[in-house]
Amino acid sequence: MLAFQYHPKIIQRYPQVVGGVILARGMNNGPTSESFKEIYLSEQQAVIARIGDTPLSELEPLVAWRSTFRAFGVNPTQYRSAVEALLRRLTKKGDIPSINAVVDICNLISIRYQVPVAAFDDRELTGPITVQFASGSEQFKPLFATEYEHPQAGEVIFADDAGLVVARRWCWRQSDESATREDTLAAVFTVEAQHPNGQEHIRNALTDLLQLLETYVGGEFITGIADSQNPGVSE
Repeated sequence: MLAFQYHPKIIQRYPQVVGGVILARGMNNGPTSESFKEIYLSEQQAVIARIGDTPLSELEPLVAWRSTFRAFGVNPTQYRSAVEALLRRLTKKGDIPSINAVVDICNLISIRYQVPVAAFDDRELTGPITVQFASGSEQFKPLFATEYEHPQAGEVIFADDAGLVVARRWCWRQSDESATREDTLAAVFTVEAQHPNGQEHIRNALTDLLQLLETYVGGEFITGIADSQNPGVSE
């Protein structure tokens, strides 16, 4: 079963959080098409122009994520949110390399709306993905690594019912097992915000994400919003 949810303790500590969720099956992922590459590259240049000389540390969505990281004991300049890392790469290097269709679609939405977007392959998942505080006993395997490590107690993680961590430090980095590859058929997509008016921001991002997935990888999709009023989305 594909599902995503916030633990009650997360909602209690971060009542402003809002997550857009897409549960996808039957996708046809693969190399990014030339037609989408053109759209992706065009979006990258448009984002660079919109940001201009504004420091990333002053962008409202990123300010909120930095504050969130500090709240659970993580230095946000040492461990940057996925969206901030992506925008830093874009503004410093001038482009973001193409990975595969699903990853490129997620990255486009992330830089367009300045929010973290993730896609978690479901092949190793046991039960729903839950955003929760770590006990420290859970297991996390970094991307391309061969050995597991443990998150710090109190850190915000994404984990399944078996204690497999698919993302550490909330939206910092995801696991090797959950990375979407060219043979990914089913996945849980998340688009999250912590800033004021994040609800509208996420709804718009979710609409764009769904449209791009339907157009370029196909499949069957369930969408929903997870927040303090409705903390989970499931099949």
